[in-house]
Amino acid sequence: MSEEFKAFSNIRTLRAKSRETSLEILEEILEKLTSIVEEKRHEEESGMKEKEERKVKLDAIREQLLADGIDPQELLGHYGSSSASKKQKSSRNPRPAKYKYTDENGNEKSWTGQGRTPKAIKSALDTGKNLDDFMI
Repeated sequence: MSEEFKAFSNIRTLRAKSRETSLEILEEILEKLTSIVEEKRHEEESGMKEKEERKVKLDAIREQLLADGIDPQELLGHYGSSSASKKQKSSRNPRPAKYKYTDENGNEKSWTGQGRTPKAIKSALDTGKNLDDFMI
């Protein structure tokens, strides 16, 4: 709520401001506020009517679908599946391993050469070995 409207919602502020204003101006303000409130009520009522009409239409369509033996969920599922299959990302085949090494537990493992360097290979490289020593 803006600062201007906070003044309208505080009765003490309104009373203080009304002491400085003539009765004619206060009545004019009241007329304007009343018209604004009526416009707002009319907008909300028309919005509620539109929502109600939409609900009635949806219910009628749903009843017609059920009378024809079509489940509304089945209808949605049919269109949803075709668009979902188009959006799926194709997966590529995994990269073949380029390097073979033995980890700390004595297990023989392989590495594609991408991503973080395994600890066993990194420690061997630090001691002076070459990456080609691990090539498959």
